[in-house]
Amino acid sequence: MSLVDAIKDKNKVSTQDCAKTLIFLRHHLDEGLKLEYLTIKDPFVLWNGLKERYDNLKLVTLPQARYDLAHMRLQDFKYVSEYNFAMFRITSKLKLCGDSITDYDMLEQTFITFHASNMDLQQQYRENVFKKYSELIPCG
Repeated sequence: MSLVDAIKDKNKVSTQDCAKTLIFLRHHLDEGLKLEYLTIKDPFVLWNGLKERYDNLKLVTLPQARYDLAHMRLQDFKYVSEYNFAMFRITSKLKLCGDSITDYDMLEQTFITFHASNMDLQQQYRENVFKKYSELIPCG
């Protein structure tokens, strides 16, 4: 949309481009944030306010997501679908923060969390040599 210049310092964009940029940015904000930033009329100020607010997201989110993944166990979930949802929620956070997580990593994380009483099942799953995490889930 060629509106990136409007979020640069000392920009020389038209009033129309500023308005378009503000509309675009506000359209993609959460309702609560829209209200909080309602009075800001300069897209540069809005962008920097959001950047300042969320730049530390990686510092907060990444360690928590790594911790959650390391401590997540299949046996802690009543249903495989709940485990699967938690796995994708955590891996999405990791990817958002720049960590690469592969299907192999997700499979291994699942295998190592099997309860001791299910070691035979874990071995059977390993012998299937799944290439993708999505192949494992229907087996649960």
